[in-house]
This record gives sequence, C-alpha cells and structure tokens, in this order.
Amino acid sequence: MNVCVMMGRLTRDPEVRYGASGTAFANYSIAVDRRFKREGQPDADFFNCVSFGKQAEFVEKYLHKGTKVVIQGSMQNDNYQNREGQTVYRDRIVVDNVEFAESKAASQQNAGGYNAGPYNANARQYSAPMDSAPVQPRQVQRREEPASDFAGDGFMNIPDGIDEELPFN
Repeated sequence: MNVCVMMGRLTRDPEVRYGASGTAFANYSIAVDRRFKREGQPDADFFNCVSFGKQAEFVEKYLHKGTKVVIQGSMQNDNYQNREGQTVYRDRIVVDNVEFAESKAASQQNAGGYNAGPYNANARQYSAPMDSAPVQPRQVQRREEPASDFAGDGFMNIPDGIDEELPFN
C-alpha cells in the first residue's frame, strides 16, 4: 500500500506547465515540521509534490508560498538521466487530494496570503468555508510547453484520461 498524508506549508509558488496534449502539471514543494526535534537537526522535512489536470490548475490559482495544506497521495520515484548522462534519483508525491489546513485569517497572519477552503480532487469541486468571503483567484498566464521540454527534466509523461484508467481490476 502506498499512501502518504502530510500537512505542511508550501515553500514556493506552484509552477504549472502544460504538455503537448494540454494536460496541466503543477510542481510545488511542502515543508513538514518534524514532531521531535533534536539539537543540530533540521526542524522540517521538504517534499516535492505534483498535481495533474484540473487539480493542477486549482493549485496554481489558489495556493501560494506559505499556504498550509494537507495533501493525500502516493510516493513515486522520479528518476531520470540529466544532460550529462548521470542518473538523478528523487522521490515525489503524486497528490490525489489537497485541502487547506487553516482559516483564511490564520493564513493571512502566518503567510501574508489568503486561503480559499478545501478542494476535493476526486469530486473535482471546491467548497468554501461558511464564514469566508468569496475568493478571488490569482491571475495566471498559461504557458505552452513542447513535449520535448519535459523529457529529461524529471516530468512524467501522463496521457489524457489517466483518471479513468485503473492499474488493476
């Protein structure tokens, strides 16, 4: 079983690219505080995350550096050959579900930003908290990337319709 559930803050604004088929890829990372901290050891662990499709577009509009989120997904190896021919080893969380982990007011205090409310990737819907004002999404500019830009840069080539396909019956 491969299930990851983590709560942390985004360390940078999400970066979204579009493949040749038009599928959106949102790359971002989160910092997760360690429960037990020892002197001389880091206070947090950092994890690279990726969201696809409509969820990637949501992440681009509503998440920003400092936003506290809970993510649920699976850990995958994302190994590739760099331009020098060396194999680069890294892990990435493929996010299935993103939810905001703090109120809009707390988000503004802690991160200087805003919070939109929970988003259920499986239902592909956004539901704002009852006490929140309507959220204005960030204005984003769509960047078209040729398919060759994804090869060798660590981006996975995910075909359209992957949401409907299951690897088992």
